Amino acid sequence: MLERLNQAMEHLEACLDQKVDMAEVARIAAMSEYHFRRLFSALAGMPLPVYVRRRRMTLAGAEVLAGELTLLDVAVRYGYGSGEAFARAFRSVHGIGPGEARRTGAVLTAQPRMSFRVVVEGSTAMRYRVVEKESFRVVGRRARVPLVHEGVNAAAEAHVESLDSRAIVRMKSLVGVEPEGILSAVVHLTDSREEGAEVDYWVGVATHPGTAAEELDALDVPAGTWAVFDNHGPYPSALQELWRDVFTQWFPSNPYVTRPGPELLRTRPVEVGMETDSQLWVPIERVA
Repeated sequence: MLERLNQAMEHLEACLDQKVDMAEVARIAAMSEYHFRRLFSALAGMPLPVYVRRRRMTLAGAEVLAGELTLLDVAVRYGYGSGEAFARAFRSVHGIGPGEARRTGAVLTAQPRMSFRVVVEGSTAMRYRVVEKESFRVVGRRARVPLVHEGVNAAAEAHVESLDSRAIVRMKSLVGVEPEGILSAVVHLTDSREEGAEVDYWVGVATHPGTAAEELDALDVPAGTWAVFDNHGPYPSALQELWRDVFTQWFPSNPYVTRPGPELLRTRPVEVGMETDSQLWVPIERVA
């Protein structure tokens, strides 16, 4: 799978001066376009269109500084029908317009070419199992929070602290299926996994379909396959490292891709820095 991903990236790189057929890129990676976009975002930390735009503007920036082509010729070469559209894209990446860059010889921003490899040194030991699970319902409280890759997520912590004892008691009474106990669930609203991207963050329990939520929020989760990872380490750094390693090492090395659904985390509440046992559930499906 890792080799196919890199072949897809080579093909994408060769198409930067024309319209990129993302379906063809995904075909080379041996997966659907939907799954390729989701996997790329998870691995790269940015949506695929953002990477393509940054790479195009990196190449375009070099040509703008070289001064051999007119700005309109550079714009047309990289697929922009007008100088204005090209200037907007150029400014979004470099912070200045192409005309200003050519006049002043300003410092531009380069997006390096991406390739994927498995890094073993210092990685989290990933003990996992694959589980086929019937449909279920998450019942709890939901909040919209930004993604935080390192350190404490203040917005998520505030959401947890806002839960009153009555809500927690009610949740515990509804526990019905695995993973048991109070858990958190993250639902990604877009393909982006960049720092600061907004997600729906749930604190609740897994229970049977149709369980009455009453004053709580409810999230229905369809039947499917899950990869379940066990983890032990200091909170929250060990969990964040596990999340990173699942998407940068486990997925490229195994015949699975993510599918729509919440990512579930069960862990004991602890103080920052304390050791804790955790379990991460990621919705997956096997690559055909």
